[in-house]
Amino acid sequence: MTNEEIKVKIDQAISEVRPMLQMDGGDIELIEVVGKSAKVRLRGHCVGCPGAARTLKFGVERRIRELVPEFEQLITVN
Repeated sequence: MTNEEIKVKIDQAISEVRPMLQMDGGDIELIEVVGKSAKVRLRGHCVGCPGAARTLKFGVERRIRELVPEFEQLITVN
């Protein structure tokens, strides 16, 4: 899979999870794809939420891994 294909798949995964975050007043933004890792920024009510790490790990990252098995790491930036 090319870097561009990986970026498209990561963006797709984030788009699929985004409505769940928005229902709770939050959001997620894809900042950059670096190799097989992605940098994301949480927004709204997701910022500082105690459940945010869990959402990233078991929601966003899990879906990305389903679409991009070689995915390495989800990095949260401020």
